[in-house]
Amino acid sequence: MNDFSRRKVLKATAAAGAGAVVAQGLAATEAHGASAVKEASANAECPPAKLTGRIVRPDDAGYTDARLGWDQLISRYPLVIVFAQNTQDVVNALTWARQNDVALRVRGGRHNTEGWSNIDNGLVIDISELKSVRIDSAARVATVGAGLNQLEAVTTLAEQNFAVTTGTEGSVGLAGATLGGGLGFLTRWIGMACDSLIGAEVVVAEGAECAKVVKADLHNNPDLLWALRGAGNGNFGIVTSLTYKVAPLRSVTYLQATWDGIGDLSRIFEAYQRTAPYTDDRLGTQLEIHRNQILLFAVLAEGTPAEAKKLLAPILSVDSPQVSVQVGNWGDVYAGFQIPIADEPANWKFFSQFARKPFPRKAIDVISSFMRDAPTDDSNFFVQAFGGAVRKSPRGGTAFPHRDALFYSEPGAGWGTRSDQPGVCDPLTPQAQAWIAEFSQALRPYVDGAYVNVANIGMQDWETAYWGSNFDRLRKIKAEYDPHNVFKYEQSIPPASC
Repeated sequence: MNDFSRRKVLKATAAAGAGAVVAQGLAATEAHGASAVKEASANAECPPAKLTGRIVRPDDAGYTDARLGWDQLISRYPLVIVFAQNTQDVVNALTWARQNDVALRVRGGRHNTEGWSNIDNGLVIDISELKSVRIDSAARVATVGAGLNQLEAVTTLAEQNFAVTTGTEGSVGLAGATLGGGLGFLTRWIGMACDSLIGAEVVVAEGAECAKVVKADLHNNPDLLWALRGAGNGNFGIVTSLTYKVAPLRSVTYLQATWDGIGDLSRIFEAYQRTAPYTDDRLGTQLEIHRNQILLFAVLAEGTPAEAKKLLAPILSVDSPQVSVQVGNWGDVYAGFQIPIADEPANWKFFSQFARKPFPRKAIDVISSFMRDAPTDDSNFFVQAFGGAVRKSPRGGTAFPHRDALFYSEPGAGWGTRSDQPGVCDPLTPQAQAWIAEFSQALRPYVDGAYVNVANIGMQDWETAYWGSNFDRLRKIKAEYDPHNVFKYEQSIPPASC
C-alpha cells in the first residue's frame, strides 16, 4: 500500500532513538524455521494439513483487532486468520486452504486500499509477525522477514547507516510496498524499492492441493524475481523473506516548507514540476496540497541544508513560506514524521495516477478548485517527483512500467473518527466518495496509468493501467507458478490460457 503516500501533514521533528526501540522487536537472524522448509517434489502428495502459527477465529477475544485493516471504510469477516510465525506455518496454511477448498488472501501491513488482503468467510494468511533482519555489511546485503513494516525496516537499517527505498508511511508493510514497485523520498537517488530486491523466499502452490517453497533470484527462478519486482503482492505466491542490495546512507537533510492558503498554488506547482524531476538525483520531494495550506517536503541524501535550499530555490522563492530544516540519521528523521494510526482518520479513498508531461494551467486549476471544496482538512492532493534513478532498471529488469513518468500524483480523501465499532456508516462518506471520484475524473486528461499499490476497484483497463505492456508476460509467469489461480482477488493477474 499503499503503499507509499503520506495521508496527513508530515511533521518536521524527529524522535531521537526511535530506531533502537523498534529494533528490540526484531530477531538478529531469520525467523525460526524460515529457511528450513525443503522444496517438495513436483509430483509429491501432501498429507492432510493442519493450521499452525497464531490462529484467530471469530469466537476468539482478539478477533475484531485481528480482522481490521488500516482503512475502516472496509470491513471483512474472515473464517480464520493465521498469523504465521515461520515459513512452515505459511506452507501449512496454503495447503490447508487448498485441501479444504477455502478461498484465501495474503496480508501484511493491512493497508490494501480496497481491502483485498482480507476476505469474508475465507482464510487470511498474515505474514506480519515474520520479523527478522540479517545484514551483511561488507556485501551491503540485507535479508529481512516479510513481516517488517517500513518504519521497522528504515530504522533498523539506519542503525548501520544503510537504506532502501520505502514509502513515507511507516505502518505500511515493507513487502507489499516493494512488490508493487515502492516509491518514496529516496526513489530518485537509489531507484524504486523493487530495484533493490535481489532475492525472495516464496511459498507457491504445487500440484492439485499442496504447497512448496521456492527461491527467486537472478540464478533461481529469475522470471519470478522479475515479476515480484512490481507486479504487486499476492499474485504468484506468499513472500516470506526478501533480500535487498542496500545503499550506504549516513545522514539526510530534511526540509519542510509551508504556505498558508492555496492562493499561490499555480506559481508553486509550476515551479515544482519544472524543478523537482530534474534537480540533483539525491533530492527527493513531495508537494502536498490541502484545502488551507500547501506543503513541500524534501529529503537530500548526504547533503547539507545550504545545498537543499539552493536546489529548491525556484520553489522556495515563491511568496514567503515557513521553512524548517533538520539534519540527522535517516532512521531518526523518518521516525519523526510518522503519524500514529490512532490520530489518523478512520476512512480513506485514493486514486493513483502518473503524469508524463507537466500539468498545464487547466490541470492546476482543477486541483485548486477541488481542494478548495475538499470534505476535510485531511483530504489532500500530492505529487512526488520521478526522474533520476527511476529511469534505470536493475540487472534482470522489473515488471514496474512507469519509469518514464515525470511525477506520481494522488488525490486522497480522509474522514471520520476511528472506533472500536468499525463498519458503522459515517455521514460524510457519500460526500467524500463523490468528491474524490469527480476529482480523479477531472484529472484524467492529464494523467496516465495507475499504481498497483494504490488500487481502485472502479478502474477501467486496470491491467494496462498497472502494468502496461508487461501484462502478457506476467500472465505467462502466473501460468507457470500458479496455473490453478489459487492467488486471486478482484484485480489479480489471471494465468495465461494454454
